[in-house]
Amino acid sequence: MAMNTGGRLIAGSHNRNEFVLINADETARIKSVQELSGQICQICGDEVEITVDGELFVACNECAFPVCRTCYEYERKEGSQSCPQCKTRYKRIKGSPRVEGDEEEDDIDDLEHEFDYGDAEAMGMKQNGSINSLHGYSGTNAKQNVSSPSLDIPLLTYGEEDAELAELNQSAIIVPPYAEQANGIHPSSAPAPHLHPRSMVPEKDIALYGYGSVAWKDRMEDWKKRQSEKLQVIKHHGGNGDGDFDGSELDADLPMMDEGRQPLSRKLPIPSSKINPYRMIIMLRLVILGLFFHYRILHPVPDAFGLWLTSVICEIWFAVSWILDQFPKWYPIQRETYLDRLSLRYEKEGKPSELANIDIFVSTVDPMKEPPLITANTVLSILAVDYPVDNVSCYVSDDGAAMLTFEALSETSEFARKWVPFCKKFNVEPRAPEWYFSQKIDYLKNKVHPAFVRERRAIKREYEEFKVRINSLVAKAEKVPEEGWTMQDGTAWPGNNVRDHPGMIQVFIGNDVVRDVEGNELPRLVYVSREKRPGFEHHKKAGAMNALIRVSAVLSNAPYILNVDCDHYINNSKALREAMCFMMDPTSGKKVCYVQFPQRFDGIDSHDRYSNRNVVFFDINMKGLDGLQGPIYVGTGCVFRRQALYGYDAPKKKKKPSKTCNCWPKWCFCCCCCLRNNKKEKSKKDKKSKHRDASKQIHALETIEEGIEETTSISRALLPQEKLEKKFGQSPVFVASTLLENGGVNKAISSASLLMEAIHVISCGYEDKTEWGKEVGWIYGSVTEDILTGFKMHCHGWRSVYCMPKRPAFKGSAPINLSDRLHQVLRWALGSVEIFLSKHCPIWYGYGGGLKWLERFSYINSVVYPWTSIPLLVYCTLPAFCLLTGKFIVPEISNYASIIFMALFILIAVTGVLEMQWGGVELDDWWRNEQFWVIGGVSSHLFALLQGLLKVLAGVNTNFTVTSKGGDDEGFAELYLVKWTSLLIPPTTLLIMNVIGVLAGVSNAINNGYDSWGPLFGRMFFAIWVIMHLYPFLKGLMGRQERVPTVVVIWSVLITSILTLLWVRINPFVSRDGPVLEICGLNCDD
Repeated sequence: MAMNTGGRLIAGSHNRNEFVLINADETARIKSVQELSGQICQICGDEVEITVDGELFVACNECAFPVCRTCYEYERKEGSQSCPQCKTRYKRIKGSPRVEGDEEEDDIDDLEHEFDYGDAEAMGMKQNGSINSLHGYSGTNAKQNVSSPSLDIPLLTYGEEDAELAELNQSAIIVPPYAEQANGIHPSSAPAPHLHPRSMVPEKDIALYGYGSVAWKDRMEDWKKRQSEKLQVIKHHGGNGDGDFDGSELDADLPMMDEGRQPLSRKLPIPSSKINPYRMIIMLRLVILGLFFHYRILHPVPDAFGLWLTSVICEIWFAVSWILDQFPKWYPIQRETYLDRLSLRYEKEGKPSELANIDIFVSTVDPMKEPPLITANTVLSILAVDYPVDNVSCYVSDDGAAMLTFEALSETSEFARKWVPFCKKFNVEPRAPEWYFSQKIDYLKNKVHPAFVRERRAIKREYEEFKVRINSLVAKAEKVPEEGWTMQDGTAWPGNNVRDHPGMIQVFIGNDVVRDVEGNELPRLVYVSREKRPGFEHHKKAGAMNALIRVSAVLSNAPYILNVDCDHYINNSKALREAMCFMMDPTSGKKVCYVQFPQRFDGIDSHDRYSNRNVVFFDINMKGLDGLQGPIYVGTGCVFRRQALYGYDAPKKKKKPSKTCNCWPKWCFCCCCCLRNNKKEKSKKDKKSKHRDASKQIHALETIEEGIEETTSISRALLPQEKLEKKFGQSPVFVASTLLENGGVNKAISSASLLMEAIHVISCGYEDKTEWGKEVGWIYGSVTEDILTGFKMHCHGWRSVYCMPKRPAFKGSAPINLSDRLHQVLRWALGSVEIFLSKHCPIWYGYGGGLKWLERFSYINSVVYPWTSIPLLVYCTLPAFCLLTGKFIVPEISNYASIIFMALFILIAVTGVLEMQWGGVELDDWWRNEQFWVIGGVSSHLFALLQGLLKVLAGVNTNFTVTSKGGDDEGFAELYLVKWTSLLIPPTTLLIMNVIGVLAGVSNAINNGYDSWGPLFGRMFFAIWVIMHLYPFLKGLMGRQERVPTVVVIWSVLITSILTLLWVRINPFVSRDGPVLEICGLNCDD
């Protein structure tokens, strides 16, 4: 059930007792919450009654003057038949007797035809208008008179208006595109569609309702035939051991039932030929590592004791870090889903889809940094997703209260009426228009529809016009008027003050009346901007997501939630179905708290020099975690179970009865056996009855699930109301929704009540003295709220699932230049430091819950890794010191030590090769990951550690800003931007030190002769190791490829320096032992 706002922007503050309805042609007025709670008849003083639909009775649809039904019928029969306030003649309402002057109708209610404008175009009526736009936008703003008989349609009302909202008799700030003409912002030449809902005919447009194609039906018929043949075999052989077969035990739907009993997904373990050698190498590496430290500790370097001790400490830290990272990858798995079984189970032909509802959250803050066109593409891909439209609701959180975002969503909702049917008709991928039209592939491949080329050209032209409108809004928004933005009706935009504004809600698409150009329904689209006031802590993105949880629970309350960033569009239209294969699986889905999809990115160059794709983490580490308790939450592309976000524990399995002890008497044991046998026979009978029931409804497989307690929801309902309000807040509607495990809203509640509750739950003080951000919703306390939120769920006993469909489910944008990439890594590392220094640190939090040990290792590694920056920075400086001082961290190496060192280096390489093999990672991606681990470790991680310590311990906030120095508009131009930041200092220093160390070492070896070259290679090996890992960093500093190649510059400097030193060393004019003096025969003393 969607909130019916009458198409108006709703703004209000629960704390200030304000409620603002912004209208297109009428100045907004403030109504108190008390005024909205009920209406009193202004004639007789009685309370206005409630209709059978649960709405307040409205006599006049023009001004909504409060009149009870008795006075209305009396006025029509005996009085002037007009409204006392606006003098408009009363129309006949359903159930009221006809009076003289009523229009001749076939007992059809006027209100039901009030919004029927299917024949408006034939009548030749036109309407001029435009949507509310940015201040100063020109357009024809003729006032609309809803009561005028010449008007073809009212402005945006989205169905039957609520009695509470009908008092404002004019339109909303958004006008449907089909009501516009060429002089508005949204011209539309398409004929006005007929808006009566079409009856669901299985033979017509089957694919539109998710029932598959005709070919799919034929395959299903063949499958049923094969299953029936198998069934005949079963009947022939008999169903029991005596040859007797009771045909009543089998139902005609048994083949479908058997298919319905099949799991919706399965695990695909890594082949033993790959995983067993991998595990053996890990254990062997662990043994060799022990021998390595045994040798290192027992063989100090007396003349370089400080360097030796420092190196040993760093190596011990690296070993612990490797163990934390390695062992969570002990049980890697892959998963496979069965979308056909999902459709068979929950989308039976001829019946409404029973797939679960999903609320999709899109978060954005600043439209100048997050372009509205990117956000619009994300929203369009959501609205066009391959999922029943009634089950999808999209909520866009605008935490910056920007009118530009609001206007862009208005444009997006209108373009969606044309884009969504095109996507579903031709089954195009991806369904984000910007990326669809920019594909470098043959778009005619597998397309056989004769109208595809024509309609593709038309929709591409529409999209280009849409982009122009969005760009014009962005251009206008660059210069903000001194008085702030003003809406078309003269009302000031409520969000002019970003830090002090009321909560705002706008339903752009939210009811059956708003349809696409082909007359089909669209998913809901709701704009939400939570209230912000000075003096309140708003908790950035985590607070915005928690506000969306509450407002969506009031309006739609889907049992599952998908959250995506504004720049992550749905690349696979079946992504939601992929997630439901895990969530709705009755045998294994009850304990799944979320389904995490890997992040994939567009716009990255083929070399990916800064490891933006992060393939090693998503294709190796996450697969390993999936074999334990599930992957960690990475902030986007994740489908949640709403109940898990509410902080509830996972369902627990029943404990199996313990075996009989030998100390019991034998007769007790016999009695227990008899009782157990009786129970088994009874359970078999129960299973048979359940088997027959399941044949009737193959989708209701919860009855065959074993070991899961069904009393969880009952126990939650028994909690005291005071405890629930202390946990979830003071909204009775929201608190009641938290007890509904399968979601849904109470349809008996009026739209006005939902409206008040929606404004209430997004107020800035709602979370005070509750458990929001502590145990409920997204957890506060870190800028990386994603890790903390997933960690809390796993501590409650839930498990997560990693889903990797063949076609990536989501794709996003990534910062591809060096400075932006370093700052992104800085933010992630800072969040890990904050978690490490908080009470939620996985080292000491969550014991006694449901968190597994190897899963805990993974979380510990995710918060400890920034601390590795200190030993890494020190270890990278040791080669330079060794080369400059002529000393080394290892004494003279024996044969035994050489074998250990060589074995350790070989095992490190073999481990990486085997991981690449079972993870499907290429060598180039693995090497880029190793390089950026060093680059990020000595820069971003170090600064994040410093910043986190200052913030947590000293309360000092330190920001490292980036200043752009140049760029161009060519492809991958951002890759070559030079943005100087303090993060560049440590890697640059390491590079210079190691290059100077190499030069000094070579010159020293030349001076000391042949014997010094052997020890030099050992020292130079580590220095070259550092330089090779920092090579992408050096290449980023060099800038564009058109300049002298980086490798040429490096080798030129090295060769020139070496040649210079050689020239100084072998200068033929200077003898090695000084000038040679010969005896000339002259006595100089005389």
